[in-house]
Amino acid sequence: MKLVWSPEDALKAYIDTVKSCEKLKETGVAELLSAMAAGWNTKFIVESWSYGGAIAASVGLAVAARNTGARHVCIVPDERSRLQYTKALAEAGVSAPAEVVAGEAEAAVARLSGLDFLVVDCRRREFARVLRVAKVSPRGAVLACKNAWHRNSCGGFRWSVVLQRGVRVVRSVFLPVGKGLDIAYIGSGSRTLPPPPTSSKAPSRWIKHIDQQSGEEHLFRES
Repeated sequence: MKLVWSPEDALKAYIDTVKSCEKLKETGVAELLSAMAAGWNTKFIVESWSYGGAIAASVGLAVAARNTGARHVCIVPDERSRLQYTKALAEAGVSAPAEVVAGEAEAAVARLSGLDFLVVDCRRREFARVLRVAKVSPRGAVLACKNAWHRNSCGGFRWSVVLQRGVRVVRSVFLPVGKGLDIAYIGSGSRTLPPPPTSSKAPSRWIKHIDQQSGEEHLFRES
């Protein structure tokens, strides 16, 4: 069994997230993550969040979890963050996930198994370690780094280096959405995620850019 793309579920989650984020004045990342999580029909969503962080992406993930019936876990550093996270989601009209875990993100993720959608914040110093200890589902997984532009000040980043040995990156893409969104599609063993759905419209053009400092390759899609 593998992740299967559903454009109908993706569109529904996208629209629901747009409605939920109307008052937040934060667009782009939330809708994209929500559509992806719901479109892949993910069943175990994990995110990290800390006090003072933008809440829109969390709203989008909560919407996707509600639409697919997924288990949704948010990891926060302390009780203050837990209270703020729950309050911010409530103000957006979205219920907080039943599992809001306070503690060190790396240790918390290491205790979880079978996740198929993980979102980390690159502003947190431990984000790379969190990615490394993630135990993905046999169906494969989607890993996303938000605020990815921040990594430029923290040295080079390569998915193949950060992830555990034996974890295969089927494909990755960097999107100039929000403050940068880097997404990797992960295969588990011989199983891989299907390619993103194609459109009957004229194909988009992909532009390749290589970071001169880190040597990392980024792909940008031009409509």
